Amino acid sequence: MIKYALHCANGHAFESWFQSGPVFDAQAASGLVSCPVCQSSAVAKAIMAPAVARGDRGAAPIIRDAPAQPDAAEGSNLALLSAADAERRAAIVELRRRILEHSADLGAKFAEEALKIHQGLVPDRPIHGQATVEEARILVEEGVNIMPIPRLPGEFN
Repeated sequence: MIKYALHCANGHAFESWFQSGPVFDAQAASGLVSCPVCQSSAVAKAIMAPAVARGDRGAAPIIRDAPAQPDAAEGSNLALLSAADAERRAAIVELRRRILEHSADLGAKFAEEALKIHQGLVPDRPIHGQATVEEARILVEEGVNIMPIPRLPGEFN
């Protein structure tokens, strides 16, 4: 296993474990490695100082209580997540489930209906759907409270 310091095209820094260097290279080339902050798949290795054993310091310390990592099948090409990353992903999944479960999907009609609700032309109710960047800009300028629904990590791969 090897831990790389990584950064995305948007400047976010993070770390991840890989089975080997070639596994990281293959995953990165396939777009399977993504930034946990912005989900950009434009990820590269950051400059790292290697851990070099020096003879004048004696033997390297033995780490007996290393953090447990999820078991991966031999030959698996999966990047391992820290417990904190797994918790964040679980929270995103739950938030998304609740939003979608308790709101009406209006699809492409979302922006039009959100503006009508804001103007009091139709009854207020929780809704979700798709909006173009221009539609979202207009809604924000009009003072409509909107927010993107977080996408699931797997939707970016």
